Amino acid sequence: MVTALQNDIRQRAWDAAAKVVDPEIPVLTIADLGVLREVTMNDGCVEVAITPTYSGCPAMNVIALEIELALQREGLTSAKVRTVLSPAWTTDWLSEDGRRKLKEYGIAPPQKGSGRRALFGKQTVACPQCGSEDTELLSEFGSTSCKALWRCRGCREPFDYFKCH
Repeated sequence: MVTALQNDIRQRAWDAAAKVVDPEIPVLTIADLGVLREVTMNDGCVEVAITPTYSGCPAMNVIALEIELALQREGLTSAKVRTVLSPAWTTDWLSEDGRRKLKEYGIAPPQKGSGRRALFGKQTVACPQCGSEDTELLSEFGSTSCKALWRCRGCREPFDYFKCH
């Protein structure tokens, strides 16, 4: 039976973890990304489950450490972070606020509803700077493994596109 105190602790833990930012895209929190999956209580211990955007994502170790530190600052010293690989993360888990933040940061957000479908060369990606859809893929590999490099033919600016998957 879950008590009111356990619910309060769980909510405090969720709120603290949800504020942790992605070290590769610091305008996004792990809640924006959908990486923060759940917070549970097991035998008096807070357990935070996270799912990486990619199974080999180098940011996950930093994210786990930042979650532990955020929980400690909340006085939740009996905590552990668990990585969950199934179901695999999808860009469909990005929040609307996260998509907006990406665009404002200059990264084209993934097209909604296109998670797990990489359609490079066959899709239209709007430039986050000027909004033009006259864009082209330069490289499927951008500044990080979760982004591709595109260029706008309208404003001639290069930009990252957060890959769909």
